[in-house]
Amino acid sequence: MQPASHPPSRRDFIRGSLASGVAIAAPTIIPATALGLDGAVPPSERIVVGGIGIGRRGEYDLGCFLEQPDVQFTAICDVKEGRRSHLKAKVDAHHGTTACTTYRDFRDLLDRDDIDAVLIATGPNWHALMAMEAALAGKDIYCEKPCTKNIVETLAHRDTMHRCGTVFQAGTQRRNLPHFAFACELARTGRLGKLTRVYAHPRGMTAKTSGWLPAQPMPDASVDDWDMYLGPAAWRPFNARTFADGFNFEKGGGLVGGGVLEWGSHCVDLCQWAVNDCPPPVDYAPPKKDELVCRYADGVELVFREKGWIPLGSCPVRFEGTEGWVEAGDSGQMVLSSPELLAGRKVEEIGGYPATFHVRDFLDCVKTRGKPKGNAVAACNAHLACHAANIAIYLGRPVKLDLETYRFIDDEAANRLRSEARREPWQA
Repeated sequence: MQPASHPPSRRDFIRGSLASGVAIAAPTIIPATALGLDGAVPPSERIVVGGIGIGRRGEYDLGCFLEQPDVQFTAICDVKEGRRSHLKAKVDAHHGTTACTTYRDFRDLLDRDDIDAVLIATGPNWHALMAMEAALAGKDIYCEKPCTKNIVETLAHRDTMHRCGTVFQAGTQRRNLPHFAFACELARTGRLGKLTRVYAHPRGMTAKTSGWLPAQPMPDASVDDWDMYLGPAAWRPFNARTFADGFNFEKGGGLVGGGVLEWGSHCVDLCQWAVNDCPPPVDYAPPKKDELVCRYADGVELVFREKGWIPLGSCPVRFEGTEGWVEAGDSGQMVLSSPELLAGRKVEEIGGYPATFHVRDFLDCVKTRGKPKGNAVAACNAHLACHAANIAIYLGRPVKLDLETYRFIDDEAANRLRSEARREPWQA
């Protein structure tokens, strides 16, 4: 099936009209910003973006988008009235207008045909379903992680992005940091010899079912919309702590509390890049002595490891081959088994884990229709590995994944954990 084309945007209409000689009425005095003078980006080259679920992480992402001169942020959607007002004020102050519109229901934002792309930074209970709705509405998508809640949803998400021709970028921003990219390049290109092991830091290897905190009085939905906050997740009574910070809430399908998906999806994503973004591992064993070992079809091992890391900052990864190894972390530094692996190159050290480069990669691909670093297929394979590992942890025994069907072989209990029911009215 050919990917569906996006509906023509306002800019496409203007370009087409000019090319065909159709006159378009214009004011006599045209502002310099409209002409792209004084360093301004003309409207025809701007990417119009809307944001959905812009909390703590989302507001950071929003700042990265606003830094880009070719972005026009025009709409904010959130279930919290206070947040809607705060973010509208921030966006309007940046653009020097009062034009940013606010919404409580994301579907109203997606109905706007002048919006090219959306930033989705809701809780994980919404990521996949909202991204699929956005793709069907013809929007390109930057979505925070974890991007999906379970294996079945992961596959549906990947297929929807392909079918709709969507430019999708998962919020795995370390793919666009130079030292992580170089470490993965060493692994992919054979500079480490035959790859034997790739290591990811999960920051916790536990899995349990979702629960809830004690019931508290329900707020007015026009101010704080609890029902929309829950979305497709299983119903539970309102609790202010859950509403404020997502406490114990839907980090990975019916299984929560595991860093394997929440934090590990960053590190596993880098490990997947190191093995050329191949399909996920086949064999998964439960944790033993602070390690959870998974095995790819070619014998390479993916190891979730809690301890034993060189102190290089958060989100460390390590790649080992028959001829050498490399380890990197959020400090921006790498440690190599041999300085010869650098081959005279100087790799820029960027500490922390800024998303600005990742956002820029996404925006460039929106314009070129290229494939971003954290594209839907890459995100799918990393998330499949995390979900399968979480299931092995929860069951406390090994599981084996069939890469043709993405079902567990001869394992009814594991296969029941591949998906979960969505709450009405959010079923597929």
